[in-house]
Amino acid sequence: MDITVEELKERLEKGENLHFYDVREEHEFEEDNLGATLIPLGDLPDHLDELEALKDEEIIIHCRSGARSGKAARFLESQGFSNVRNVLGGILAYRELE
Repeated sequence: MDITVEELKERLEKGENLHFYDVREEHEFEEDNLGATLIPLGDLPDHLDELEALKDEEIIIHCRSGARSGKAARFLESQGFSNVRNVLGGILAYRELE
């Protein structure tokens, strides 16, 4: 299931405690981030153990445009994660709101 940048922004501004991950590369994250935890897409399989406890929790994933986070969401769903949400349009769309 996807999440819009508007919904994400509203929830971040409320200070909600989100399981929020960024699957871009480290250099992209250093240039601009929304406060998510960085796990580059290629490293995601190596982080399944630490994410295991979140299998039934909502996990929100974003990237630059939504493509990599879509792949990450499909991968996590294939591993049994039941509530993964991809940020539509990624950080590019989020920054257009500001």
